[in-house]
Amino acid sequence: MKRLPIAILGSGRGSNCRAILERIRSGDLPAETRVVISDVLDAPILEIAREFSVANAYLPPGRFRTRLEPEAEEDLVKMLREAGVHLVVLAGFMRVLHAPMLKAFPQRIINIHPSLLPKFPGLEAWKQALEAGETVTGCTVHYVDEKIDHGQIIAQREVVILPDETPETLHARIQIAERQLYLAVIAEFCEKYQ
Repeated sequence: MKRLPIAILGSGRGSNCRAILERIRSGDLPAETRVVISDVLDAPILEIAREFSVANAYLPPGRFRTRLEPEAEEDLVKMLREAGVHLVVLAGFMRVLHAPMLKAFPQRIINIHPSLLPKFPGLEAWKQALEAGETVTGCTVHYVDEKIDHGQIIAQREVVILPDETPETLHARIQIAERQLYLAVIAEFCEKYQ
């Protein structure tokens, strides 16, 4: 069975990255993580990559807060091409991608977001859902485009908001759904790659 060559990009703790790497290690996900890349020098996601003996790299993002410098994005494309990556998996990567990446990997960059898009794009979507008085929220896997949390939706999973819900409890329950949904979607990409 062919293994889907993937890259994981993240800026933070790496909980979804860990779930993916654990599923690959167990043999349940026919993928191969070629590289984990972060735009944050000391991001825990890089330590997780090292723990799983996966190649990893820090990508200096440049002076912008929400996107990469054009040169940095070109460097990212080069790194991913050299690694032979087929699918780019964003796992808490806090930068908007633009033409270099989107042209290099059309319909092959996916992201997970903690809301039922198009509702509540952006930061802390679970808090947005609570403040809006929603009774149901969830998570969305989507293709990445040049807008924030916007591209074509691939799959969603609902999470019911409980009467005594706090932002912390809701976020924790959404994260469980995220891991399940993201792994299922990546497994579908693995099947198509065969």
